[in-house]
Amino acid sequence: VTHSIPACIGSMAINGRQLDNESPVSIFAVNKCYETVQEGTFFDGSGFAALVREGYKVRSDVNITLEFRTTAVHGVLLGVSSAKVDAIGLEIVHGKVLFHVNNGAGRITVTYEPRGTNSLCDGKWHKLQANKSKHRVSLIIDGNLVHTDNPYLQSTSADTNNPIYVGGYPADVKQNCLTSKSSFRGCLRNLVLTKGQHTELFDFSRAFDLRGVFPHSCPGAEL
Repeated sequence: VTHSIPACIGSMAINGRQLDNESPVSIFAVNKCYETVQEGTFFDGSGFAALVREGYKVRSDVNITLEFRTTAVHGVLLGVSSAKVDAIGLEIVHGKVLFHVNNGAGRITVTYEPRGTNSLCDGKWHKLQANKSKHRVSLIIDGNLVHTDNPYLQSTSADTNNPIYVGGYPADVKQNCLTSKSSFRGCLRNLVLTKGQHTELFDFSRAFDLRGVFPHSCPGAEL
């Protein structure tokens, strides 16, 4: 066995001596346990998950769906960016959800603005769907559709071949379609990217880089 156990461990004793797990000599990727938990992945607001090391090709069409819950009004949700300008990005900024796309001719943004600043940051689950179809861009939050006009009709493909960063990204990685550098704090689940007939459900425990992310459960209490 070469991986850690996705579980809680308590009241451990060796030769009858109780171990003090409140003040360990060293600690790595260990979170506190919660009396109630929910399915999903917990992001503690300090890092990110990096998926698809070999690179994800957005190109002309992609549909992103996920569920999130947070009490923070800022946070990166997802980004895929080339070293040039082609990129996509999803983020929460001032309680609004923004979906940015750059097919090479210029960035366009579709924004979902809730009625109240904190209505998406209430610690409850919200469903998100972001769709890029050639030059068309749309966003659906909890069943509410918003879209925007794109002046760059001839530019249809976001030519990326880069990792997918979720919940944040490293300081030395460029993200052309994200305005926030704030890591997401909260829980995500059911991240699915669809291209044509190909649908991929992403398992955060298989990320090639995890920092401040606990893939197996979310605290059930308010974050």
